[in-house]
Amino acid sequence: MANLVNLESVSKSFGVRPLLDGVSLGVNEGDRIGVVGLNGGGKTTLLEVLAGVEPADDGRVSRSRDLRMAVVTQRTELPEGSTVRNAVIDPLGFDAEHEWAADARVRSILDGLGITALGLDSVVSTMSGGERRRVALAAALIQDLELIVLDEPTNHLDVEGVRWLAEHLLARKCALVVVTHDRWFLDTVCNRTWEVVLGKVEQYEGGYADWIFARAERQRLADAAEEKRQNLARKELAWLRRGAPARTSKPRYRIEAAEALIADVPAPRDNVELLAFAKKRLGRTVIELEGTTLSIPDRVLVRDLTWRIGPGDRIGLVGVNGSGKTTLLKLLAGEREPETGKRIQGQTVKIAHLSQELHDLDGSMRVLEAIEEIARRVVLGKYEMSASQLGERFGFSSQKQWTPVSDLSGGERRRLQLCRLLMAEPNVLLLDEPTNDLDIDTLQQLEDLLDSWPGTLVVISHDRYLVERVCDKVVALFGDGKLTDLPGGIDEYLKRRDSLRDRETSTGPAVGKTPSNAADQRAARKELARLERRLEVLHKKEAELHAALAEAATDPDKLLKLDAELRAVLAEETDVEAAWMAAAEVVEG
Repeated sequence: MANLVNLESVSKSFGVRPLLDGVSLGVNEGDRIGVVGLNGGGKTTLLEVLAGVEPADDGRVSRSRDLRMAVVTQRTELPEGSTVRNAVIDPLGFDAEHEWAADARVRSILDGLGITALGLDSVVSTMSGGERRRVALAAALIQDLELIVLDEPTNHLDVEGVRWLAEHLLARKCALVVVTHDRWFLDTVCNRTWEVVLGKVEQYEGGYADWIFARAERQRLADAAEEKRQNLARKELAWLRRGAPARTSKPRYRIEAAEALIADVPAPRDNVELLAFAKKRLGRTVIELEGTTLSIPDRVLVRDLTWRIGPGDRIGLVGVNGSGKTTLLKLLAGEREPETGKRIQGQTVKIAHLSQELHDLDGSMRVLEAIEEIARRVVLGKYEMSASQLGERFGFSSQKQWTPVSDLSGGERRRLQLCRLLMAEPNVLLLDEPTNDLDIDTLQQLEDLLDSWPGTLVVISHDRYLVERVCDKVVALFGDGKLTDLPGGIDEYLKRRDSLRDRETSTGPAVGKTPSNAADQRAARKELARLERRLEVLHKKEAELHAALAEAATDPDKLLKLDAELRAVLAEETDVEAAWMAAAEVVEG
């Protein structure tokens, strides 16, 4: 494969702080590289040096001649005063409106990122930051490229938009380098992972799951090496004390890699125990909506909604951007009043609402002072921590905790806001996009806290990993004035969105959706039975492969082969489940 970009012994510092230190790596045709690491650790700097946005202090950056590359970072700016049409369509050189409208690829990108809905004649400068980022992303993706460089492209996309972007990038032939904290996106799109740590870049094959496994294995080996070193030191000391060489037998032990990797994994969330604790803290009534109607200026979000949120409920709220999720969360928090109906709140309820807006804090306060202003110690489920310990959980090192609030970035202020909310020991958490601006390590810390948190939780998030880990139930706003329960979670939401989109674009009833006679239904029932039998076979095969992967943890070649088999089985499961849903709709008529 041809090399597109190459870094040789590249270093880059800001002030006295080295972010890249003698980094050598390359990007080849077909590479889809995910870049991970702590916030402020140099991920964006690596992207900008690689793309030529920032020069290297030392070393050499070489790119193939006439490389067709597009870069969208957090500093990308669109031309002042331009419209969406100017930024996205005009550079393509179409002479007439109907020419670009007839181009299926162009239409797909505009629709997939929601650009058409923004309006092609809308002025970019009047848009929100998230909308401008989507326009910049569309302007990049619409080009014929060999390399795309993206910094946090999923931050302003909903779950559906993240899935569309993943499918679009997989379908393209060009190389990709992307910084993102969206673990589903990393696992779906990337075939290589770069971890930026302490000025170096560790390189791994595979996506997020492969990187986590490799990192855990690396830690296990490091721990084993340290244990061996200490054992040797103890033997040397014993020999010196005895004054003569001793014939000691070398310790014989064998640690299975798979067992070592899973030895410290916590048990699954005990929902029964957490529910019992939540009922003691909250009583029977938490938040209830009865016959409520909630509107915004141009439409009704929910009509005559009755929704009872009980003690210990863990709910993920999903919907497209603009569907009303944030407004509904404000209603739950008591910050909005419904047009009709009423909101009831239990007497013992103590709500913490993490909104998308940053609240002003005294800029002269230190980070630790801002946390301790709420409390000095906190109990969160099974964890009891000091303010400083909780701050460290959210990425504020002991040194960083003495930084003035005025010197914090937007992402750091949001993390501080979340710390302060948790220090108040609420029993109801309402979280609006809590994962924005969090790196993967901090996300894991947040999930670990929420996973064992004994209260009521409602989360809005486009991060599928977070929703699927900390929530027991998913509900959605589809724009029909109702709140829809989704037993199948995020997967069911995406399937329903696909079905809705098909109906909107179809000129007539979809084939197989509305059978005209009993014969069609009999055929669909037969197909359902066949698909269910196939799913049973696939589920059994999946379980066998997981067991085989655990047994082969120390055999890299066998691991790769088994992993490929597992991915094929999972892909077929997805296809069979989709076919099952389609057949079920036919049967239900």
